[in-house]
Amino acid sequence: PSAVASTGLLPGIFVILFSGGASAAGLYFLARCASRTEGRHASFFAISKLTWPSIAVLFDFAIAIKCFGVAVSYLIIIGDLMPQVVASFASDTQPLDLLMDRKFWITVFMAVAVLPLSFLRKLDSLKYTSGVALFAVMYLCIIVIYHYISPNFPPPPPEDVEMIAFSTKFFAQLPVFVFAFTCHQNIFSVYNELRDNSQRSISTVIGTSIGSSAFIYEAIAILGYLSFGKHVRGNIIMEYPPSVFVAGGRLAIVVLVVFSYPLQAHPCRASLDKILAWRTPEARGLKVPPPPSNLKYFCMTTAILIGSYLVAITVSQLDLVLAFVGSTGSTTISFILPGLFYYKIHENDPWKAGKITAVCLAVYGILVMFVCLTFNIMRLINT
Repeated sequence: PSAVASTGLLPGIFVILFSGGASAAGLYFLARCASRTEGRHASFFAISKLTWPSIAVLFDFAIAIKCFGVAVSYLIIIGDLMPQVVASFASDTQPLDLLMDRKFWITVFMAVAVLPLSFLRKLDSLKYTSGVALFAVMYLCIIVIYHYISPNFPPPPPEDVEMIAFSTKFFAQLPVFVFAFTCHQNIFSVYNELRDNSQRSISTVIGTSIGSSAFIYEAIAILGYLSFGKHVRGNIIMEYPPSVFVAGGRLAIVVLVVFSYPLQAHPCRASLDKILAWRTPEARGLKVPPPPSNLKYFCMTTAILIGSYLVAITVSQLDLVLAFVGSTGSTTISFILPGLFYYKIHENDPWKAGKITAVCLAVYGILVMFVCLTFNIMRLINT
């Protein structure tokens, strides 16, 4: 909703759909490139070796930074919401100061849930926890719909709801639209683990994922914006008054991000492994580097966990984290790399629709990165 507030309702609806379509195109191009790799060993590194092998490590570095930033944002959300959950359930008493400390809750969830889930080696191990995460999303939708239609919660003044309201804030918020659909770091794991990984099957997965996400984003963005107007905060769930019903939704979001953290740790670790392997001459000559040893796997996962934990307890501005992650890492792996990879693989082919679209996608990603990163740096300096 806060991203829609920077554009107005009608442009916001369009930007969500456009961002979803652009992300779907990026996923499609990556899936097409994956079919050129050997066996079920597709990865950004493997495709980089087919296209620009000399700078393959830079691509994995961008992916690692993006996934690490998203993981940090998940921990920040836990720290923001859990004190509110405690306050809602203990409304008649004064809760302990420890239970109102964001750092305490980040530490607890890190030790109890995030840590063991992050050490899983395959994404299919998370299929049951992902079902719980989907339930959390539906719970959030119910909260947003209920507070929109309930007569107990009056709408904002008419002047706070604008149909069209473009401003320079849009360029600072555009990375949030991009970030919302970024799942490209997991497309190769899906391609490698799917029983039927034909192009038709992968396209169905892409269409279903992006389509359902766009529907949910549109519902929450439209109803959330109409409920609170242009002054809505970055985290919509923090806008609602304390109640057991809303506290359940906040707790559901915490569960969602806890189960989503491993989906960022998995590709972050894979890219980090490629970066470390690239340092050895033997690995540089391999199209598919060997899997990491148990010790290396443990050390990389531990480094990701400790690093993201330290950043999360230090930084509390969620929207700032999302803006920088979206304008750098998300644009790189969603638009720039898919477009460049597809173009390079089809470099000698005629200029047909797919090749032209791939180049346009890469150019679009570069423009978004430059403009949005500039605006967010200026915003950081001014504040």
